[in-house]
Amino acid sequence: MIKILFICHGNICRSPMAEYVLKDLVRKSNLSDHFYINSAATSREEIGNGVHRGTREKLRREGVPLGNHRAVQMTRSDYEAYDYLIGMDRWNIQNMQRIVGGDPEEKIYKLLDFAGRAGDIADPWYTGNFDETYEDVLEGCQGLLEHLKEDWKIG
Repeated sequence: MIKILFICHGNICRSPMAEYVLKDLVRKSNLSDHFYINSAATSREEIGNGVHRGTREKLRREGVPLGNHRAVQMTRSDYEAYDYLIGMDRWNIQNMQRIVGGDPEEKIYKLLDFAGRAGDIADPWYTGNFDETYEDVLEGCQGLLEHLKEDWKIG
């Protein structure tokens, strides 16, 4: 299985959005048996809290199924447990590298790298723009899925 962990600051907006968007894309591609997809936070601020209402509402409007997610913090052991650790912005990447002690196996990526463009996915906790965040997450997840299908020779 290809194991993917999406990471953002609190694990209530962007990373669970990416988790459920990719799960939906994978399901629609009949590739669910090939993937384990999860999400986590770099901080402890929201541990145990559910998905932000703005993310829940946006996913509902887009028809993306949402599970019973509760925020968890990324740990050092996640580096060995996952094939890809994907952050939403440069601050996430810095914190991820701090938590795991570097990136010797080059498993840490920024989601928009897979969309073929540099940049950060804006945090809707601050911007209030869940539509823009969703569009960036969707574009990143679509690019990620294509990359994985080619790299792992699936689909």
